[in-house]
Amino acid sequence: MRSVEQDFAYQPGFLSPVQSQTLLKALLQAPIWNQPSIQVFGHWHPIPRLQAWMGDVHYRYAGLTLPPTPWHPQVQQLREHLSTHLQQPFNSVLLNLYRSGQDKMGWHADDEPELDRTAAIASISLGAMRAFHLRHQGHSRSHSKIWLEDGSLLIMRPGSQQHWQHALPASRRCQAPRINLTFRHINICPPHHKDLP
Repeated sequence: MRSVEQDFAYQPGFLSPVQSQTLLKALLQAPIWNQPSIQVFGHWHPIPRLQAWMGDVHYRYAGLTLPPTPWHPQVQQLREHLSTHLQQPFNSVLLNLYRSGQDKMGWHADDEPELDRTAAIASISLGAMRAFHLRHQGHSRSHSKIWLEDGSLLIMRPGSQQHWQHALPASRRCQAPRINLTFRHINICPPHHKDLP
């Protein structure tokens, strides 16, 4: 069974306190957030957080199709910094805003077919520290957790989404907001053209 260290790398302090708080404030004030609904057991429910999708392509998950909003200038700068740091391109980012400890994310894996399985997912945390829970696919009883601090970077290496699920449970102790940015590389399929006669 694979270990957390094989598939995940945690780097606290990737952004300085000034950098992270400046970006957090800018994104909290940006008019980018929405709260879509997803269907669970035949009923529609709003997701328990706010989210935004920036990038060069659409993204589909849980029955939703997210059209991209234009890159926020500071997020674009962070994208370029991460691409240089990790030596790989990113063409999209999913932003989740947890307004307080009541907002959460259930168990899932980022394993949609569009995601490039040969690329890492880079996750930046801003604001309140929250516990990131991990469990092996098919093993629901035992799990690990990583405390994600303000300004930290969590690298989810290629293959991690095929071996692990992750979640961000609710926290009664947390009252402050947190924003998570997961930078991804989406495979862009070329348009299909019929063969010319």
